Amino acid sequence: MSAKSLSLPKFDLQQIADDFRYMNPNDPGAWPIIPKITILAGLFALILAGGWWFVWSDQLVELETKQHEEESLRQQYLEKKRQAVNLDLYTQQLAEIDRSFGALLKQLPNKSEIEALLIEVNQAGLGRGLQFELFRPGGEEVKDFYAELPVQVKVNGTYHDIGAFAADIAKLPRIVTLNNIAILPGKDGVLSLDAAIKTFRYLDEEEVAKQKKSAQGAKK
Repeated sequence: MSAKSLSLPKFDLQQIADDFRYMNPNDPGAWPIIPKITILAGLFALILAGGWWFVWSDQLVELETKQHEEESLRQQYLEKKRQAVNLDLYTQQLAEIDRSFGALLKQLPNKSEIEALLIEVNQAGLGRGLQFELFRPGGEEVKDFYAELPVQVKVNGTYHDIGAFAADIAKLPRIVTLNNIAILPGKDGVLSLDAAIKTFRYLDEEEVAKQKKSAQGAKK
């Protein structure tokens, strides 16, 4: 095969330009091949651009949105499936929380028992030989389902007796805490304990309903 037969065909640019210049718009069938191909390619490109602008772009956006929704729903499904698989464990944990809460609630005295608890606190100090200079219950501070009752105390005694008194307070069957503790030296090895004792009681049903009503009124 000769080199002449392998040479590429030559394009006459002037002839191509003349083909475009002298096209008869009323007789497309007579147009030369290159103008026909060029115009058909242009029309095809315009159709693609129009389809993209008016139809496909919105559909692609909607498709992407649906894909995100599908992924979100899949994650929700997997989460609910894990919860369903562990439902027995969650039920057991909830029952354990209820039991623990009930045990803690039993450590809170009701309104009728609070006076007896204050007497126990007082007796705990006297039983250790402490001398009370001050034993003053304060006003209750009502919370969601319980109330705090602060008691300001000031007692005098030895270091050992004050420490034993604090230990006795911690051993009471009801919840009692010592707060804002200050110990000052006195005469002949006697110390002065100044502290705020806090005890708690749970609210009865009427008090809880009143508290909820008050909270709802505050929100409004």
